[in-house]
Amino acid sequence: MSAVTRYFKSLMLLELLGGLSVTLRQFFRPKFTVRYPEEKTPKSNRFRGLHALRRYPNGEERCIACKLCEAVCPALAITIDSERRDDGTRRTTRYDIDLFKCIYCGFCEESCPVDSIVETTFHEYHFENRGENIMTKPKLLAIGDRLEAQIAADKQQDAAYR
Repeated sequence: MSAVTRYFKSLMLLELLGGLSVTLRQFFRPKFTVRYPEEKTPKSNRFRGLHALRRYPNGEERCIACKLCEAVCPALAITIDSERRDDGTRRTTRYDIDLFKCIYCGFCEESCPVDSIVETTFHEYHFENRGENIMTKPKLLAIGDRLEAQIAADKQQDAAYR
C-alpha cells in the first residue's frame, strides 16, 4: 500500500510545492543585504587588519630590532635584518611581512616591547601585481604615518577598555 501512496504523492508533486512554499515565504521577508561601499558593517574591537610600523613623535622609527615579533610569528611571515648605528643602538635595515603567510594572529603586536608593529583596523586592501603581498619597511612606515591618528585612538580606547 505504501508504494501506491508514494506513487500518487509523486504525481501530485508535493515535494516541489513544499520547496516553492519556502521560496515564497523568504521572498516576502525583509532583506539583510549590505550595500558594501556605501554601508559599512560594524567591526569587532578585536579585529586585526593591515600591519603598520609606528614612529615616535620626533619622527624616529620605534622598532629596536629585538626580533621578538619574528621569533613569535607562528607562520614565519616576518623577516628582520638589523645593524648597529654609530650611537650604539640597533635599528632594522629590513623588515618584511609576507601577507600571504600571515594568519593575523596578533602575536607580533603583543610581543613588541616598544609598540612598534601594530595591526590596524584597515581591511580594504588588495594586490594587483606579483610581489605586492610583501610589505617592506618603507611600505609599513608609510601605512603607520598615514593611519597614526587612528592607531593612537584605537590604543587609547583599548587601554580604557582594559
